[in-house]
Amino acid sequence: MRRFLDDNFLLKSEIAEELYHDYAKSQPIIDYHNHLVPEQVAQNINFENITQAWLYGDHYKWRAMRANGISEDYITGKANDKDKFQKWAETVPYTMRNPLYHWTHLELQRYFDIHDRLDEKSAETLYKDTSAKLQTPSFSVHGLLEKMHVEVICTTDDPLDNLAFHQQLAGQETTFRMLPAFRPDKAMDTDDLVALNSYITQLEEITNQTINTFDDYLAALKNRHDYFAQQGCRISDHGLEYLCAEDYTAKEISIIFTKIRSGQELSPIDHAKFKSAMLVYFAEWDHEKGWIQQYHLGPIRNNNTRLLTSLGPDTGFDSIGDFSQARALSKFLNRLDTENKLAKTILYNVNPSHNEVFATMAGNFNDGSIAGKVQFGSAWWFMDQKEGMIRQLNTLSNIGLLSRFIGMLTDSRSFLSFPRHEYFRRIVCDLFAEDIIHGELPHDIPWIGKIIQDICYHNAKQYFGF
Repeated sequence: MRRFLDDNFLLKSEIAEELYHDYAKSQPIIDYHNHLVPEQVAQNINFENITQAWLYGDHYKWRAMRANGISEDYITGKANDKDKFQKWAETVPYTMRNPLYHWTHLELQRYFDIHDRLDEKSAETLYKDTSAKLQTPSFSVHGLLEKMHVEVICTTDDPLDNLAFHQQLAGQETTFRMLPAFRPDKAMDTDDLVALNSYITQLEEITNQTINTFDDYLAALKNRHDYFAQQGCRISDHGLEYLCAEDYTAKEISIIFTKIRSGQELSPIDHAKFKSAMLVYFAEWDHEKGWIQQYHLGPIRNNNTRLLTSLGPDTGFDSIGDFSQARALSKFLNRLDTENKLAKTILYNVNPSHNEVFATMAGNFNDGSIAGKVQFGSAWWFMDQKEGMIRQLNTLSNIGLLSRFIGMLTDSRSFLSFPRHEYFRRIVCDLFAEDIIHGELPHDIPWIGKIIQDICYHNAKQYFGF
């Protein structure tokens, strides 16, 4: 019987151990999509305690605590940080077979060299020990990133962001770089016209441009796109239920924009056409600058309106959606490809029943110009766990080229989430090893080791040009 979370965790054979320890383990990390707070990075803060570093903003843990019958007072409420940690510790033993159980103990080991299990009895000691370390210089935000050999982090930023903290960090000597990613979803969200009009007003102020027409709006957004490029941005991102790919004319979009500015109700086709047009313009700008565009598709957000009202969005009330994806994906990508304006593209799927749809769609638009131009992205959100990763890796292996895959990302708000890269790497090594053991791949460790290193690091470095 193996010891829990030992050096060969998830590695079920000597070949898997060799692949991981000799080829994957030491590779640097390029985390090309996350939700880290740029201010905390630029100011190299120290968290006051483990609760602030671990539980603030982590809706994965919040969902588990609610499922375990923990009062909201100890999740997002007014309880003090120590008591919140205590309630999380009481929940951890009940997360067995949930990825949180692995992540929790991996993070305790990798950052704090703590090999004890977290539970109700160990909570007080672990809270004291981890919080004390977090207040030392080597456990500042920069220290935490350095411990995991992080080379690049790409945050997720609204076009209205002035990127001051990215600029601040750029002037410092660090072992890593922080780059912005352009996420303009609020600029095309016609579902809340009050919020959209407020957004347009803020855009006017930031760009010092009057926005009366749709052309004015495009010019102002293009101004921000250009500004992001000047600050080193080379990635865009969208988080959507599905892509909109309706046909439209310039006149129709101008009329719809006038309706938006006057607060008139939009028809369903108005919503679809406006979003379709915006997605095309953003994609064309990305291609023009040689950026990589990311599309995170499939979630249904804010399902619990009662708790959304009291707690706000991104607090743990989202789930997998069952939206139709294939037709719009095909039409959208084909339009850009036909006009030779399709940038490097990453497609992320949150519904595992659509894995083959996304993998085959990516293959339609790989044109030989570069390796892996259109990527079936890593297992995302609810699929970001062992079984979900294996499904995504196997689908990509069966339908595309796993050897050209750009690998893992954290998609996290926590500076303690980087062992997820290790988790992914162990799984990849074990998959290759199983095939070698069963004679489905040759026992060519140098070549397969190279492929694993590419998946873990080199493919992303080359793809993004970091």
